[in-house]
Formats: sequence, C-alpha cells, structure tokens
Amino acid sequence: MNIDDLEKHLIRMELAQPSDLEECRIRLGTSRLDVDRLLQELERRQILTPFQIGRIKKDQVEGLVLGGCKLLYRNAAGSFARVYRAECLATGGTVGVKVLRERWASDPQTVRLFRREADLGRKLKHPNIVPIHQVGHEGKFHFFTMDFIVGGNLHDFIKIRKQLSPGEATKYVADMAEALEYTLRLGYTHRDLKMTNVLMSAHGQALLIDFGLAGDDNTLNRVGGDAVQRALEYATLEKGTGAPREDPRTDLYFLGAIYYELLTGNPAYPRTRDRDERSELSRYRNVRPIKQVDPNIPNEVSDIVDRLLKVDPSARYQTPIEVLTDLRRVATTNGSQTISQPSLSETSNGTNDKTSLPTVLCIEDRPRQQSMLREYLSKRGFRVLLLTDPQRGLDRLKNNPPECIILMGGTVGDEVVDFFQRAVAIGKQADVVCIAVLSDKQSHLREQLEQSVTTRVLSQPITLRELRREIHLAFQRKRSVGSSFEMPTYNP
Repeated sequence: MNIDDLEKHLIRMELAQPSDLEECRIRLGTSRLDVDRLLQELERRQILTPFQIGRIKKDQVEGLVLGGCKLLYRNAAGSFARVYRAECLATGGTVGVKVLRERWASDPQTVRLFRREADLGRKLKHPNIVPIHQVGHEGKFHFFTMDFIVGGNLHDFIKIRKQLSPGEATKYVADMAEALEYTLRLGYTHRDLKMTNVLMSAHGQALLIDFGLAGDDNTLNRVGGDAVQRALEYATLEKGTGAPREDPRTDLYFLGAIYYELLTGNPAYPRTRDRDERSELSRYRNVRPIKQVDPNIPNEVSDIVDRLLKVDPSARYQTPIEVLTDLRRVATTNGSQTISQPSLSETSNGTNDKTSLPTVLCIEDRPRQQSMLREYLSKRGFRVLLLTDPQRGLDRLKNNPPECIILMGGTVGDEVVDFFQRAVAIGKQADVVCIAVLSDKQSHLREQLEQSVTTRVLSQPITLRELRREIHLAFQRKRSVGSSFEMPTYNP
C-alpha cells in the first residue's frame, strides 16, 4: 500500500480526517514521507492506535470499522468471538464490539448461535446486565455492539484484590442474583456463569455478559473452547443429580462458586482443562467447606455459600429471589457495602432511565484526562461523552446537542477562541452550557471570550470539583426558564 492508497483508506473508513493527514504531511516534509513514518506520526498524535496500525500493516483494513464504530483495541478473545474497545463515529462515545471469528463466519450453525446471543441480549434490559445494542453483518464480519465496561472482569479483579470482605463480596453476588432473577422471570437461564463473564463497572457494580449460549451443545462442541467446557460442567451437574436440562438452580450452584472465590481467594473446586475431570460429579461434590478455608467468615454468610453449593438441587436455593432475601438480610451486618432494593428511579423494565441525565460533551484527547473526566462526572450523575476533535464536537452540537459542552484548551490549541465562539453561537439555539478550560499558557486569551448566563471561561489549574461546581452553577441559572432533565444534587 502506498501513501495515497493508505490515505484514501483512512479517510473512507473515517479512521483519520483529511486535516489530520495534511498536518502529518507538513510536519514530516516531502523528503521524509513514507507509509511507516506516516503511521508513526498518526500514532504519536493518537489518531491511530497500535492495534489499528498492526492491522493496516498486514493489509487488513476491512473490519476496522463495523456498524459505524472504529475498533481501537482488542479487549478479550476466545475460540468463538473477539471483543474490541471501539469508538462510535457519530457520538465519539466508547462502545464494545463483539465480532465472530472469521473461521466461523461461513458456518451457518455458528452464525445462528452468535446471532442468538445478540438477539437475546437485546431483549435483556437490567442494570446488572451489559446491554446489547446494534446487531449487524458487513461483508464477512458478524458483530454486535454493547456498552463498554471500563473496570474489567471479576477474574482480573480478584487477582488484584486477592479476596474481599464479606460485605463487599455479598454486594457483588447480590448484583448477579438480581440479574438472574430478572432473566428467569423472562424464561431464560445463563448457562455460562463464571468469573470472566462478570464485569465490574467503575461504579462498583457487577454486570453479567454472555447470555444465550444455552441449548445448542452440538454447535458448542464444534466450536470448542471454554464455552463448551462450561456447558460440560453444567451438564455434569444436571445429569449426575437427575436435574432437568437448563435448570435455573444450576446457575445458582455456579453463583455459589463465585461467592466462595470472592470470600477466600481460592476456587471452590480445582481448575482443570481435562474433559474427563470436568465430567466427574465428585469434583463438584467434594468442595471443602468454606469455614475450613477461612474460619473468620461470618456464619450467616458461610451458610448461604454452603447452601448454594449443595450438589443435590433440592437442597440448594430454588430461585434467585430466595438467595437475594438472605443476602439482603446479612448485608446490614457485614460491612458498609449495601444491597439496594428496587428504587423508584428504575423504570418498569428494570433499567435506570438515563434519558433524564444531563449530558456533558468534553473535547479532550489525552487518555488519562479522558478517564478522569468520565469516571468523576459519571459518578456524580452526568452522562459523559468524549470527543478528541473539536470540529466533530461542533457537528454534534448542531445535530444532537448535549446540555453542556466543555472545550479543553490543551486539546483545542490555538484555535480555542474561534471554536468556543462558534460553540456559543450554535449552543444558543438549544440553550447549551458552554465552558472553556484554558491551559495555563492560554490564560491571556480569557479577555477575548465573553461570559454569560450559560457560558463560562476557566483557566488552569482547576480541580474536577471546581469544574463540576461551575457546571452546576450554570445549570442553576438555566432553571429560571425551566429544563427537561433532572439535575444531580451538588454535594461539595
């Protein structure tokens, strides 16, 4: 691929803007311009990621953008599919994209199983289940998009933390039980409950993923990998005890295994990849009592774990709601972590109504600052969108305006005055709060920027708390004419 071909591909797939490429050309100069140097410069400017560059060098540019989302990094991989962190081209928001591996793309049964997972996931709307959004097929790529959960999975979480307090472990297990109760009411079981299928949000919430694999052992056997191994474990427990297939109580056994590992840092039964060992019922029957592993675990907590891990399904908890009843009862006596009851702020289908949250659009291209803004403002009741290109921010302001836009001067650069004035002009039509945060080297530009009821100009250094206070003050001034969203409470 030569320079011209590369640039055409990048522009066509919206991986880079013409202005980005022109600036790279100017900086490198004609004499130094080749494909490798251009890619290095695009990576240095954080326009392309190392993952994208690796695919481009292998001439694998197709599939880097799927469903209007550009893939940034590979986040997880299995024998069945791969999950990528991606950016929505329309909004700049971060999403997850799950892509069926190419080796299975031409196999109708495997594609059907993949679509089944996606279609089921779209039906499930619960705060403890990762939502699935778009399901698509482009060329040889089958994919679906979902929320991207920043915190990673429970397996990685416990590797760092080693073991959790009874209060914290109980809270996360209750999150999972809430999700299982919700899906059971709709007639579904999970069938693949394990530590890596539980994601931890930045808000300290456990969310389940990968529903829909139940009921198709023939396809799973052909695909292989961990999914079929887990199907074997479920089948061993059910066949060995005479329980019916897809018994919801089987999910509860594996919920108990997760609870056990969170409390002790050790798996309830030995990990193995050996198929014969996984097929032995004794593996699940001979679990060492949790009080022998850690005598300090409160009796009311160990009682729940022991009952969940009963091999005889009739001696186990019968439904997730039974587990939740006991988890809620012990929560108040085992640490400050609380287990929430259904709240009035939840909608009838079990999801939090985020449409009423005020949206803050931040123009910021530094990854560390992006993470800080997202985590801080999200925890305090805002819906946060992040874009790196100020022009795309203005386009979003025209087509789908947020309640507030924040231009970070360090990202916008010398054109911050022009972009801010344009943002204010566009924002007036939708009564958008516009805030400019100038870098310390740009403080002299402050006099050129007009401030009003809905516009603020700040200068670094400024804390996130001070920034949030300015957002609140601007919103309070808007209240005199009414607003269509519920304002988060400001607690200094």
